[in-house]
Amino acid sequence: MKTKILLYSLSITLLFIFGAFGRGLWHPVYAKTVGQRTVSDIENRYGEQSRARIASNFKQAGIQYPPQKITFLASKDTDLLEVWASNGTQWAPIKTYDIKAASGKLGPKLREGDRQVPEGIYKIIGLNPNSAYHLSMKINYPNKFDLKWASKENRTEPGSNIFIHGNAVSIGCLAMGNSAIEELFIVSNDVGIKNINVIIAPSDPRIKALVPPKGSKPWVHELYQNIEEAFKPYQKTSASSANTPS
Repeated sequence: MKTKILLYSLSITLLFIFGAFGRGLWHPVYAKTVGQRTVSDIENRYGEQSRARIASNFKQAGIQYPPQKITFLASKDTDLLEVWASNGTQWAPIKTYDIKAASGKLGPKLREGDRQVPEGIYKIIGLNPNSAYHLSMKINYPNKFDLKWASKENRTEPGSNIFIHGNAVSIGCLAMGNSAIEELFIVSNDVGIKNINVIIAPSDPRIKALVPPKGSKPWVHELYQNIEEAFKPYQKTSASSANTPS
């Protein structure tokens, strides 16, 4: 009996691990079987309910929906992602989400396979309705800054394919959970990806100055100064309603 229970438990564990971490293997087969989805399909399926969930956040912030511009601020040490919006002048906090998973440690991403979440100032360059992790949005890592220092240090494979996605598993990406990524995906599509910035910081530089991890290359100090400057337009107030994760 104990052997059967042990085998059953082991089987369940292996299925969970393969289901979560082996999506890159089985999901393309699944997608090919059921058919590819389009961004329009996602909008038709999740658009109405996602917009309804965030409507009160935009109303409370005094920002007309859809806004002209969006910025995502991610802090790795707190596992929080803030959404800020603007209709042309000032920025207002809209909503804060828990990051369900983000692998690695504080410090920038350096190479393929290090499982580090990047740190820097990025853009959204694509919406993927057929992600193995429900839905995803690709960021432009490595950007020009990343590529410059990779070249100077002869790092020929700085990594690629970094996403903000659903589910709760990460190997270098920001995993937001499925409900959150539906909202973020719909908002991003409504705003237009060319109007979105993504700033990923090791910690919130509005609270304390960023300090490069021990042993960091000298250029990390420059990177952190750039991130601190990029955070400046997004100042919270005591009246802000964007501090409750969901």
